[in-house]
Amino acid sequence: MPISLMLDLLLAVLLVITIGYAMSLNKRLGMLRQDKEDLEKLASTFANATLRAEEGVGKLKNTAEQLQQRVDKAQSLRDDLVFLIDRGGSAADRLEDTVRTARKHGDISPRPQTEGAEKPPENFEAQSAKASAQPTQDNSSEADDTRAEAERELLKALQAAR
Repeated sequence: MPISLMLDLLLAVLLVITIGYAMSLNKRLGMLRQDKEDLEKLASTFANATLRAEEGVGKLKNTAEQLQQRVDKAQSLRDDLVFLIDRGGSAADRLEDTVRTARKHGDISPRPQTEGAEKPPENFEAQSAKASAQPTQDNSSEADDTRAEAERELLKALQAAR
């Protein structure tokens, strides 16, 4: 066999191998292009998700600030209520002492117990006016002022309850 024929055969075999390798390489490049497109879509989706997350964080910060303002306001209101409850308790204690003293001296008769009735007796205002008009045992103006103030507060509370 002549040498030129062998070289032609060798060249043909090498060309077939090269063509096969080129086809395999082309298939791999096609998959790489497809993966590149998928990666670009993924990057675009990730960028959109990042923007939405940043907007969400901003909204969350605003909400947290508003919530903190509400908590501060609620804390202030709670403090005010505690103060008012303390004042109301001390006023009720003063009123109770005044009523107890008045009952001791016979100025006010004990309140009649009626089932389910929360209203004061009809002549309660007259009795309390009578009790405030009569001087107490110590005749101090401070005790009279405290007593009158407590009675006014009680009357206001009773009128508000009606």
